[in-house]
Amino acid sequence: MHTAIPAIEKVCQSSGENLYLVYNDYSTPENRKQLEVAASQKGFGLINIEDQISSPSPNYRFTLQDARQRAIDAQAGLLIIESDVFVQPDTIEQLFGFAQKTPNCGMVAAITVDEDGKINFPYSYVKPTNSLPIASEHRLSFCCTLLTLPLLQKLNFDQLSEKKDWYDVQISKDSRRLGFSNYILPNVKVLHQPHSSRPWKKLKYSNPVKYYIRKWFLGKDRI
Repeated sequence: MHTAIPAIEKVCQSSGENLYLVYNDYSTPENRKQLEVAASQKGFGLINIEDQISSPSPNYRFTLQDARQRAIDAQAGLLIIESDVFVQPDTIEQLFGFAQKTPNCGMVAAITVDEDGKINFPYSYVKPTNSLPIASEHRLSFCCTLLTLPLLQKLNFDQLSEKKDWYDVQISKDSRRLGFSNYILPNVKVLHQPHSSRPWKKLKYSNPVKYYIRKWFLGKDRI
């Protein structure tokens, strides 16, 4: 919660009128209580996944399915912001503004940077000299990414594989397959503290052997 609560607070300080939902994926009872208190104070909706389904975390498939249907019902796009990302007050406004004025936009992502302002995971491949929107053939991570309403209406998340944990690669490909373009905005920056909400994933960089043992033999982090 030392990262998630401040990250949520940043989102709730965003400009514009938006509906904010936080998906609590089987955190501890203590963390659930903190989120419930924060929800009552900050005015965001809280979905405790353990009250909906019994499958263990991660439950990204359920989260995407539920959020997609809510967005379609509201005739709105779906902006995914992960709990290790700190947005700026105008981040949401800029992403939606770009999507609205860009024909055939399926997905649009903010660039991720570290505390020194340097581009970091998952967009380390983007040159720091880039300033214009990038039509990307790479996957767009869901760190801070908008899925537009036309994409949501065409892409049925019920077809997402139950054998995977994360779906950014699949949905990025499906968006392009359906004829949409996906964009990264180098001038829209968000602070990313990679995997601070799931510390074991940092093993991919500090101890890759141990990480891939978990991935292959324990079925963790399936992409």
